[in-house]
Amino acid sequence: MDETTSRHPAPPPAPVAQEQPHAAPTGTRPIVELVDVSRIYPNGESVVRALDRVSLAIHPGEFVAIMGQSGSGKSTLMNIVGCLDRASAGTYRVDGVDVSHLDADALAALRCSTFGFVFQRYNLLPSLTAAENVEIPAIYAGAPQEERFGRSHELLGRLGLGDRTEHRPSQLSGGQQQRVSIARALMNAAPVILADEPTGALDTRSGEDVLALLKELNAEGHTVILITHDPDVARHARRIVRFQDGRIVADERHEGEPARPALPASRAPRRQGLARFLPDLAEAVRMAFASMHNSIFRTALTLLGIVIGVASVITMLAVGDGGKERVLERIAQIGTNLLIVRPGARGIRSSGDNATLLPEDADALRVIPGISAISPERSGRFTLRFGSQDYFTSVTGTSADYLSARDWPMARGVMFTDADVRAYAPVIVLGQTVVDNLFGEDDPLGRYVLVKNVPYEVIGVLSPRGANAFGQDQDDAALIPMSTGFVRAFGQRFVNSVTVKVADSGDIPAVEQAVTRIIADRHQAEDFQVRNTSQFLETATETQNTLTLVLGCVAAISLLVAGIGVMNIMLVSVTERTREIGIRIATGARMSNIMLQFNTEALVVCSVGGLVGVGLGLATAVGLEAMGVSIAFALMPPLLAFGCAFLTGLVFGYLPARKAAGLDPVVALAYE
Repeated sequence: MDETTSRHPAPPPAPVAQEQPHAAPTGTRPIVELVDVSRIYPNGESVVRALDRVSLAIHPGEFVAIMGQSGSGKSTLMNIVGCLDRASAGTYRVDGVDVSHLDADALAALRCSTFGFVFQRYNLLPSLTAAENVEIPAIYAGAPQEERFGRSHELLGRLGLGDRTEHRPSQLSGGQQQRVSIARALMNAAPVILADEPTGALDTRSGEDVLALLKELNAEGHTVILITHDPDVARHARRIVRFQDGRIVADERHEGEPARPALPASRAPRRQGLARFLPDLAEAVRMAFASMHNSIFRTALTLLGIVIGVASVITMLAVGDGGKERVLERIAQIGTNLLIVRPGARGIRSSGDNATLLPEDADALRVIPGISAISPERSGRFTLRFGSQDYFTSVTGTSADYLSARDWPMARGVMFTDADVRAYAPVIVLGQTVVDNLFGEDDPLGRYVLVKNVPYEVIGVLSPRGANAFGQDQDDAALIPMSTGFVRAFGQRFVNSVTVKVADSGDIPAVEQAVTRIIADRHQAEDFQVRNTSQFLETATETQNTLTLVLGCVAAISLLVAGIGVMNIMLVSVTERTREIGIRIATGARMSNIMLQFNTEALVVCSVGGLVGVGLGLATAVGLEAMGVSIAFALMPPLLAFGCAFLTGLVFGYLPARKAAGLDPVVALAYE
């Protein structure tokens, strides 16, 4: 468009010089009617009157040239006529409808159904083919894809571009691009064609072809409004309206203007509601992928932030959940319905050599109902010898209930019995680690090992259990009867702990109270403490949940940073595509269409990044698992991570989309 404003103090209205003898067509209502329309722009303490009380009526079927020099106001008039701008004062009617009462979406619908724009600089979208450029108005009119496709190819074929439908604007000459622009103006069968300097960028031959085409369209019944500064171009019209300093100074009609066909019916939107939204969304997704493809390097950098964020969420949650499961499994191996009685008052750390807890205390607890096993224990570290092999390990003197209390099965052999305990039998049960170090691949059963130079017969091997909740190797152990240990290994007759297994976990509180009461009565003091292993489980669960939450928050921060990056890129994209937005608005896009397109682009970027991130996160977790890291896979973390990525696109795409939808179409179309 050319510069449309003239700057001078507001003068009194000047008389309009019009040649009155040639009346307007009779019997029809004006398709375009302006009554005392002014367009005023503030300019510091003064104002700029781009239009000054202009009155003009254009009837269906007319071919009108709006002629004037740069700054005369003709392009401002076209913007108001095309509903791209609003008048500051006066009345403007389109086919009898006062547009001053219409909101932005109603104006968009009016542009979509009534006006077709032909611009001096063509204003084709460089990323789209000729056919796709022509289809744009029909997209915003809600036409089905098949109908759009057929009509766009039909129009291009009619205009001599049937073999150029898949060419992009950069592959077309100036005349061909202008023909594509005209085809786009005709896509919705718009009754009014607004041509703004349509020959200004063309050579003489191409310009003549375009003017001939406009005359042909006028002969078919289209109302053509031609904006030009060239008298030779204006002479092709049957009516010339001359502008100067924002006013009409002449309105000339040619003699013998023929009657025109009736006004073609405008195309109303085909669908409404959800039936309209879903195709619009599908088109927005398609355009989003096209936009991503056109800026592939920038898209890849934008995706990178989302991919890293989503992959971090999945990997960290998988590691956190894996660690949690591993800890809980180890605690479960100890047992979750156990009471552990240890010497020493609560709150005072005991060395384990406190002699206040005796085997008789364990025997006294057997009267408590609900107990399935009681195992007093006394431990020490000794060197075990077999032949020339020595191994330093933990030796525990205990009762025959030890394995039952710990839910620890035998791998082979047997556990010593109560009879062995009463008989001070020199027998021993070994853990798998001890067996590996002393016997290697040999069978240890029936062999003898020395503990403090006393031979013990190996009668059983415990099944492997691995590390406990504290990372200690549970298989690095040996069990002997407690009575034998007191006499031949430990010396003093006291225990380090008493393990009480409760048959029903619901009875744990009552059993714990009874254990505390009985031992306190026996000792006449509370010089011991009772620990509930279910509390260990709760504490460990809370701790692991906290750690997992911390890991998830760290990963979420990376998603937040990625979201800010998406918003920044989209804001830059809005600025770079300002002219494109203006073109879309001029061809009938509503604010909701623009918002949907840019929000969808952000959603598509984040969704694609989310999918790639999910795959990368799962692959990373699998790799860590192969390296020995505890990993737990679940459905929720990938869904959560992808949902966060999707939400990131929705939230951080809103501001750029709103900025795009709020652009002034006149300013957007003039953006360089």
